[in-house]
Amino acid sequence: MRSILPWKWVPSLYFSEGVPYAIIASVSVILLKDLQMSNRELAFLSSLLTLPWVLKPLWAPLIDLIWTKKIWFVAMELLMGAGFLACGSLLPVLDGSLTMILILLGLAVASATHDAAADGFYLLGLAPHEQAYFTGIRSTAYRIAMVTAQGGLVMLVGFLQNKGFAVRMSWAGGLAGAGGLMALLGFWHLRMVPAVEKSAERPDFAGLVRDFGISFAAFFRQKNVGFALLFLLFYRLGESPLVRLAVPFMQDSPEKGGLGLSVQDLGLFYGTVGVICLLAGGILGGLAISRNGIGKWMWPMALAINLPDFVYVYLATARPESRWIAGSAVAIEQLGYGFGFTLYMVFMVAFAGESGKFKTAHFALMTGFMALGMMVPGMMAGAVYDLLGGYINFFWYVIFCTLPGFAVTALIPRMIHRNFGKKEV
Repeated sequence: MRSILPWKWVPSLYFSEGVPYAIIASVSVILLKDLQMSNRELAFLSSLLTLPWVLKPLWAPLIDLIWTKKIWFVAMELLMGAGFLACGSLLPVLDGSLTMILILLGLAVASATHDAAADGFYLLGLAPHEQAYFTGIRSTAYRIAMVTAQGGLVMLVGFLQNKGFAVRMSWAGGLAGAGGLMALLGFWHLRMVPAVEKSAERPDFAGLVRDFGISFAAFFRQKNVGFALLFLLFYRLGESPLVRLAVPFMQDSPEKGGLGLSVQDLGLFYGTVGVICLLAGGILGGLAISRNGIGKWMWPMALAINLPDFVYVYLATARPESRWIAGSAVAIEQLGYGFGFTLYMVFMVAFAGESGKFKTAHFALMTGFMALGMMVPGMMAGAVYDLLGGYINFFWYVIFCTLPGFAVTALIPRMIHRNFGKKEV
């Protein structure tokens, strides 16, 4: 079963998780803005594209019933390769954006399904000590994928635009490149990933439905589940609208209240520097909680994820001409977000830890609520922007949305022991 070394497939498998998610959830905002879509439409549609990650726990159990997990994630990689190639090929000739949105939504379903299959295979294909060893490696591979998609792909598109290529042709080249990459990963995993499942190990349909129903009901019977749902839905409420219109603000011309940055600048600041700062903040957050426990760091982390949003109020008000000031603001905000988001992840691990044999299923359910908490406010962000009449008022609205995050942080001691996460000495 382990004749093929995990180094040959674990990093590439989680790289293949990160690339499509980054394109669909983040890069799509830049693409839609480049196609002259209004803020109201792009906020709604780019948020809608994350719906499959909300619903993923509902169909993920089917992966245990049909085929094997390897077949699922290899098939999804090849399907996404074809989908990105199709999107790139059609983009130059599409009159509207509906076809492209439908393709991207289909790609989102494939990506969410791929995530569930890959995570399940990770637990089957590695021994417990190997799972622990590769935890940091899989996370690093995922972040590298984010840099590749949000940084490399976007900078490539910006480079092509700077060389005189039309907007649609530039994005067609970038999406086609993503499609080729996903297809190569699919063929690589077809060859390099070991076969570890047998058909006899898969449960029957009735047993699958019964177990899913039991685990779903058990989640809502847990002590303090109401407080947990409030935390999952509202801790990042400020980030939800911000993430939908921060990039359009950077792209819009000064006449429209934006900063007028190029697509290449966005790839550098958000996709490269921003992701590196996000990763650094997460590492610092993990070290902090492991040193002192969740209780000591919950308020500093709540401040870190929310207060840096003020940089956008400054940018919208001052509108500095230097792109490096804008880049520095992005770095500060992403560093704080990475540090503060650690609290969210550790909370989910702690709450799922009380679920007994349903630990994995309940963690998956919480990731669905996590995605829901970002999707719904994000869908409304464009309408709020129109209602408030511009970026300055919109970013003050973002600041207002951070207040519930502090309120739900105060609920943590009711659910999680303050020393959770602290390394034993």
